[in-house]
Amino acid sequence: MEKPQVFLDLIKHRGLLLLQWVLLSLVVGALAGSASAWLLLALEWATDYREAHTVIIWALPVAGIVVGLLYHYYGADVVKGNNQIIEEALEPQKIIPLKMAPLVFIGTVATHLFGGSAGREGTAVQMGGAIADQFSSWFGLRSLDRKILLAMGVGAGFASLFGTPVTGAVFALEVLIIGRMRYEALLPAFMASIVANYVADLWPIAHTHYHISEVPHIDLQGVFWTLVLGVVFGLTARLFSKATHFWGNLFKKYVGYPPMRPFIGGAIIALIVYLMGTTKFIGLGIPTIVASFEQPMGQADFLIKILLTSFTLGAGFKGGEVTPLFFIGATLGSAMVWLVPLPVGLLAGMGFVAVFAGATNTPLACLIMGVELFGAESIVYTGLACVMAYLSSGHSGIYGSQRIGSPKWRHNTHKKGQRLG
Repeated sequence: MEKPQVFLDLIKHRGLLLLQWVLLSLVVGALAGSASAWLLLALEWATDYREAHTVIIWALPVAGIVVGLLYHYYGADVVKGNNQIIEEALEPQKIIPLKMAPLVFIGTVATHLFGGSAGREGTAVQMGGAIADQFSSWFGLRSLDRKILLAMGVGAGFASLFGTPVTGAVFALEVLIIGRMRYEALLPAFMASIVANYVADLWPIAHTHYHISEVPHIDLQGVFWTLVLGVVFGLTARLFSKATHFWGNLFKKYVGYPPMRPFIGGAIIALIVYLMGTTKFIGLGIPTIVASFEQPMGQADFLIKILLTSFTLGAGFKGGEVTPLFFIGATLGSAMVWLVPLPVGLLAGMGFVAVFAGATNTPLACLIMGVELFGAESIVYTGLACVMAYLSSGHSGIYGSQRIGSPKWRHNTHKKGQRLG
């Protein structure tokens, strides 16, 4: 009689555990999805206002020092941003303060309003992670459960920001350790990402749609060019990562007082934008990304975006890297139409996801993103480009706290468990 009772107790325990994660997924997903929606609405307003009043860009240094002071005096314990989320998910130490969410929200909106070049996914990930982690203390969850909660927050924030629920969940599982997936958070991450995406869509927001109008039948020539482009996209991702770390280290070396870094950086960016005479390369750059799928872009566009975004983030402004990576990849791919016998839209789409894959070391998430954004027709091209970019970017990336779970190449000098930065 004992065995049936043990079996029933096991079912009851697992049923309660499943119910716990379903309920937490609903709550975390709803909160993170709403936070992403508010961010999208705020950034839309900030972009529209900046483009209608471009003189405001001259105030970027003031915005920079204000945000710098906020973080210096009130947010020193959350200044590491995405890397802090990754570190806590790998080795839980201390609950992430909830103030990370409003601080990064304010800092990101200020960056875009006054003319910095940055993204938005870092903000959504930090807000989602900070919100989710509060439940760890409220419910007294153990370390393993806290890791799952953080994965839920990361996936929910990412998914609701881009309208890609499956990508968000896989990204959260893949981004922590290079070459490894965290399957213990599989169901909660998927649930939270789906709920977050659904809740975000209830708000008056609109996700950007991209379209690859022509996908040729795959052949040996297509495979060859995709492999070549994958290497190019991977090296470009590596360049972006190295440039961001370079500017960050340079500012830390020569500007000892942290709030002065975005002040000085903001003044330089404002002057550059004035001399260029265009706002094409600041903010998110979504119009240019969309245009890349329809017509060839300038051959230097991706380099200018790398310079401005890496400098903006290195100076200490807040935001993300992913949308600028989309810009860099899409414009580079589009410009390749003069050399590569593939349609311009396909080239832009390949660059869009592949540069992202190389910079974040998340090839599977980026492969899935290509399907969710462009459709399944281009998966052979975009998927192969993502894998090659991942392999070609080396053991570098925009997230220095990522750990190496499996080196990308055999006989590599990088060891398992080593951090990137």
